[in-house]
Amino acid sequence: MNTNPMICDLKTGVCGVSDEEHTQIIDFNPQQQPKVILYYATDPICSHCWAIEPTLNRFIQQYGKYFDLQPLMGGLLAGWNGFADKANGIQQPADVAGHWKEVGAHYRMPIDGTLWLNNPVMSSYPPSRVFKVIQQRHPGKELAYLWSAREAVFVFNRNIGEEEVLADIVNSLGLPGDEIVQAAGQEAAQELLEEDFQKVAQLGVRGFPTFVMVNEENQGIKLVGSRTLQNYVDALQQLIPEPLAPADVPAMPELLAEGHLLFSREIEAMYDIKPEDVAAFTAAALPEHAYRTGQILGEMFIEPA
Repeated sequence: MNTNPMICDLKTGVCGVSDEEHTQIIDFNPQQQPKVILYYATDPICSHCWAIEPTLNRFIQQYGKYFDLQPLMGGLLAGWNGFADKANGIQQPADVAGHWKEVGAHYRMPIDGTLWLNNPVMSSYPPSRVFKVIQQRHPGKELAYLWSAREAVFVFNRNIGEEEVLADIVNSLGLPGDEIVQAAGQEAAQELLEEDFQKVAQLGVRGFPTFVMVNEENQGIKLVGSRTLQNYVDALQQLIPEPLAPADVPAMPELLAEGHLLFSREIEAMYDIKPEDVAAFTAAALPEHAYRTGQILGEMFIEPA
């Protein structure tokens, strides 16, 4: 797969004998892990951000103990009046459909895109404000919301600029959809969003996805566009003095329990397997009646039975 950086541009859019000593001094003081802040500048309708979700999830699962993830909404699309992404030939909603299909085919994360032809998203601010309200009121649920919103718009052509759709997505997470969407329409929610915009600007972000890692000595590394897992690991290692010790990846039942459709590309990225081995790997990892398989936009997915 081509790993050159790609971007949604912001401006333009383990018994044996012990050999230990009989007496030891043991330090029971908790060892503080060196911490890095990982700023993730993104947007609900950023196609490249959706495409890197499998890699990002693997990175979080294995190395999340080393950093505090702080997603920032960047405001990719305020509105169509005056918007133009000349690099991708986008000047109107219909122009996005082809671009999204190219991104989906390149990364093999399902993207339909035909909503841009008949019911386009007019602004990414409404789903971004919902993210900020959930982040504030229900911390820990915001990433699940972001995934669900992206799945809705990229895979199922649902207009996540519409309040009814947003409320339905929030309800699916066990949260009060109408209440949160209503709050997202208030000035306070826009102020929260503006704070993200200011932080994104301070970090020098010009497009999405952008990752900025900053350690306790205020040293930072910026990674722009889609990158490999090793790129993210190498960057993190530069900011932490001792060797990184990755956690084990979650077992398949744990991954499936997250509740959303689990696409082939996610399984491949999490377990380092080839596309043609996904079906056999899944059958060996899960009880037969625990899951269902399907196809969408040419890609295999599994879901809880």
